[in-house]
Amino acid sequence: MYYLTKIEDTVRIPPYRFEDPLEEVVIETLNETYNGRLDKKLGLLVSVNDVEDIGEGKIIMGDGAAYHEVTFNAVFFKPELYEIINGEVIEIAEFGAFIRLGPMDGLVHVSQVTDDYINHDSKRGALLAKESKKNLEEGNSVRARIVAVSLKGKSTKETRIGLTMRQADLGRFEWIEEEKNKGKDSKKNKK
Repeated sequence: MYYLTKIEDTVRIPPYRFEDPLEEVVIETLNETYNGRLDKKLGLLVSVNDVEDIGEGKIIMGDGAAYHEVTFNAVFFKPELYEIINGEVIEIAEFGAFIRLGPMDGLVHVSQVTDDYINHDSKRGALLAKESKKNLEEGNSVRARIVAVSLKGKSTKETRIGLTMRQADLGRFEWIEEEKNKGKDSKKNKK
């Protein structure tokens, strides 16, 4: 889930940037400092959206830079437990599929792809269902439910997001469409 949060901080403006527009320099500095930062409560900071207030600058002896108190809005991405998300398969491994969920990646373990038995085809880089003949490959668009979230450390490399596609209306979009069409066909046959 994406959401906007107001933050207050102090920004250091080096002397060689004094001639540049202040708000532009503040936004650049904030994005360089915060983008990609992970906070357990807020999630992953994706972007500094806008600056609401820039206080008067203070110069500290021996530094020469100006320090400004700023209030700004930032966009965060925080995966929520049981949230349904759309993503793209970015990697297939013997143990499952990695799914890109915007700025983060999650894992669908092979046991959570379908109710069917799954084989890994290393030549194709695909997961293949034995009975239903469904397959999952890199580049496929999918819908999944978040079943586990662990936001640790300061970057996305240390986060763990567990996903499932074994519930109704989850999986590859083609699978979902097939199920909907089966439902329509069975209703037509009953009439």
